[in-house]
Amino acid sequence: MNDYNKMLIISGPSGAGKSTICKYLVERFPDIYLSISSTTRAKREGETEGKEYFFVSEEEFKRGIANNEFLEWANVHGNYYGTSLVNIQKAIDKDKVILFEIDVQGFNSIKKIYPKAFSAFITTKNIETLRSRLEFRHSESEAIIDKRLKNALKEMQEVSKFEYLVINEDIEESKKALYCIIKSLYYVNSANISFSLTQNWQINIKDV
Repeated sequence: MNDYNKMLIISGPSGAGKSTICKYLVERFPDIYLSISSTTRAKREGETEGKEYFFVSEEEFKRGIANNEFLEWANVHGNYYGTSLVNIQKAIDKDKVILFEIDVQGFNSIKKIYPKAFSAFITTKNIETLRSRLEFRHSESEAIIDKRLKNALKEMQEVSKFEYLVINEDIEESKKALYCIIKSLYYVNSANISFSLTQNWQINIKDV
């Protein structure tokens, strides 16, 4: 079902606020399906298996690649990340609005398979602000932060590919912006919806 369009891909540099915004959206839309990625990186303090990520070994992840079990996967900062095909198909079958929080490489992969998926790029107004936020987390070394900033510069070259752009200066305003975008997805038209509706009208006309 590569014409499925009730999807929103949220991407952007690490530290821009994607996770905070996604958490807010899931709280406001209980029927939304937030795609949980699998990763080989170590679990951080406060993270829960199956909530932030599914934490797996590198051997297990590579086995999944070999068996074509991922919608997309990538090696980012030396760790593997990927999205399960099975879980996404289940969400599509239930006609869920699907939310992805993913890097730009993953965004490009998903858009190749689901070209009608919507997308939003979340970023800061400049690299200095991003560095400040990454340092404030106190969860990574200076070397890792520098690597993330270099990667952010590459990701910024992809901004024009996204339908929506949110410069996250005020997290509450950014939450409201993404809330409106998600809300609109419940009203996105599609060939299946249009066909079903016209069929219902034809049935009703015959009954008149």
